[in-house]
Amino acid sequence: MSLAVDPRAVESLLAFWADAGVEACYADEPIDRLAEGAALLRARSQPQPVVVAAPPPRPGAFGGVDIGAAVAEAKQLAAACNDLESLAAAIAAFDGCPLKTQGAKQAVFSRGPGDAPVMVIGEGPGAEEDARGEPFVGRAGQLLDRMLKAAGLQERAFITNTVFWRPPGNRTPTPQEQAVCAPFVERAIVLVKPKLILLVGGASAKSMLRREEGILSLRGRWFEWRSEDGANAVPALPSLHPAFLLRQPAAKKKAWQDLLMLAERLDRPERPH
Repeated sequence: MSLAVDPRAVESLLAFWADAGVEACYADEPIDRLAEGAALLRARSQPQPVVVAAPPPRPGAFGGVDIGAAVAEAKQLAAACNDLESLAAAIAAFDGCPLKTQGAKQAVFSRGPGDAPVMVIGEGPGAEEDARGEPFVGRAGQLLDRMLKAAGLQERAFITNTVFWRPPGNRTPTPQEQAVCAPFVERAIVLVKPKLILLVGGASAKSMLRREEGILSLRGRWFEWRSEDGANAVPALPSLHPAFLLRQPAAKKKAWQDLLMLAERLDRPERPH
């Protein structure tokens, strides 16, 4: 007799592990290593066909895109943008991110006032965001808006992501995909000039802060985001992604504490942190 498994429960558990920084797991079924070894010995006793090796991939290539060249192009395009409108247009026209050709309908850049004192940076757009062309407008975004409003931050937040195209199946964006989009994110920070940055989700915090810890370790602690050339620096606070909070409602208390900490620092910057 087999028991039915709720796919939502499995998805929630996997998401929890990912946010906690787990990057490997054991197999679901036991593996007979002795049988594997016997099969390998039998295979070695058989004549092997001649295989012509494929040419090695170009250094830096990922998903058919030369990452080094794509990052260089992104830097050039971003540097030429003097306002958020031109930056949004440059992102939409950019072909260097592999996600653009993997089913995304459109680029999803930002929403919120362009002079906001707080910048919220998530991971990547989902299905609803891909359809509407704005970040954080699905269920997770609605929760984020309610929390920002309760903390007095809703009209004071500029919201974007580390990548601007929806990853297939709403998966977590890869470091390579984030690296290609990073020059545009950095340019947005320079143009908006936020006083504080809120990084929601492990993928966002790791990418923006260049750290390896999981979000459960990073959240609730102040760090400093720095531009690649070191000329710009902004205090940054990692927190839990609202999609994670929908799956784990008990964690909302921690995210709320993070928002209150951010709001207090924004309005009372003279206090030590």
